[in-house]
Amino acid sequence: MATLNLRNIPDSVHRQLRIRAAKHGQSMEREARQILQQAMASPSRKQGARELQEWVDALYQGKPPHQVVDGLIAERRREAAAE
Repeated sequence: MATLNLRNIPDSVHRQLRIRAAKHGQSMEREARQILQQAMASPSRKQGARELQEWVDALYQGKPPHQVVDGLIAERRREAAAE
């Protein structure tokens, strides 16, 4: 399984997650995992991904730019270095 680290979570969200997890008698990590699983399993998310792909296809008219992934990775590395 993959690992996900979240930074810069607003204090209010952290507090709400802690309370929600306690009400369900489980850890914050397990509560967050369940929330993410539910969000990704929703039918609206699947529709949203399809709409996003259609938008990208229309935007680039079948000619996507080259090296987009490399540029995004480089940008994220710069952001992480600045954090």
